[in-house]
Amino acid sequence: MVGRGDGAIPEYWRLADEMNPPGIGCRVMESECVRRFHRHELQEKQCSSCVLKHIKAPVHLVWSLVRRFDQPQRYKPFVSRCIMQGDFAVGCLREVNIKSGLPATTSTERLEQLDDDERILSIKIVGGDHRLQNYSSVLTAHPEIVDGRSATLVIESFVVDVPEGNTKDDTCFFVEAFIKCNLKSLAVISERLAAQDSVGRSTT
Repeated sequence: MVGRGDGAIPEYWRLADEMNPPGIGCRVMESECVRRFHRHELQEKQCSSCVLKHIKAPVHLVWSLVRRFDQPQRYKPFVSRCIMQGDFAVGCLREVNIKSGLPATTSTERLEQLDDDERILSIKIVGGDHRLQNYSSVLTAHPEIVDGRSATLVIESFVVDVPEGNTKDDTCFFVEAFIKCNLKSLAVISERLAAQDSVGRSTT
């Protein structure tokens, strides 16, 4: 699911939603989570968007992957290596190496917020050979029930400058494509680990 807008509280709509048929807007839980955690103050020539993913794995398992700012390659398919600068704490930096074939090779990112109680991760890109200027993102994980089992709603939103020569839609589609790939990979890995954990419990 993707939502997009130009204001501090964008208008959200669904492009691909695993939970509801086309044409139905955000469910109450999703709307409330977006309202609480995913407001962005937009400047002129910036755009913002929001991607949602329902994952059939418990929130503690999903969060254990997401919170590792020092190991984004655990679920992000485009990351080949991550080098930390300083201790793992709010304000620390990481230099991410991007796999070949993409329009960038490095990205320097700062950890802005890590809240294990609310399950909030926020980062800001501060350098690198790419066009994502003044990029910042917020990712949150929320427990839910899907088909009678523990699951997780993951929401990732961002704000970024619109590069010269691009439109806001162009920029949002580009960033959304990366986020959707990351969240799809996160879902696959989390659900596989959840299945392994379930098998392990059943054999003990």
